[in-house]
Amino acid sequence: MGGSGEGWLSDGLDDTASAASGLWVRGVDYMAGWRVARESADRLNRALLGAGFEPSEVRAVASTDAEGRGVVRVACWPDAVERLAGLLEALPPRDGGAR
Repeated sequence: MGGSGEGWLSDGLDDTASAASGLWVRGVDYMAGWRVARESADRLNRALLGAGFEPSEVRAVASTDAEGRGVVRVACWPDAVERLAGLLEALPPRDGGAR
């Protein structure tokens, strides 16, 4: 997805200040949850690249919740959300899925 110092890191998609309180609880292993989330985020980011999306328009970001569970947040610009929604809506229905 890119390394440190690249311009896409400062384009505003990673601003999650309002998404979490930022308080850490002593004894909670946040790193374990983050590592799991990072693996999933990396997989999704590779799939997004393969579908023609640029990291500057949509990407998955690893995080944790207050209990230390891994969380993957998808940060997108609205036009990228519209493109992504169109791709997902074009998928054939799955058994048991609500569509």
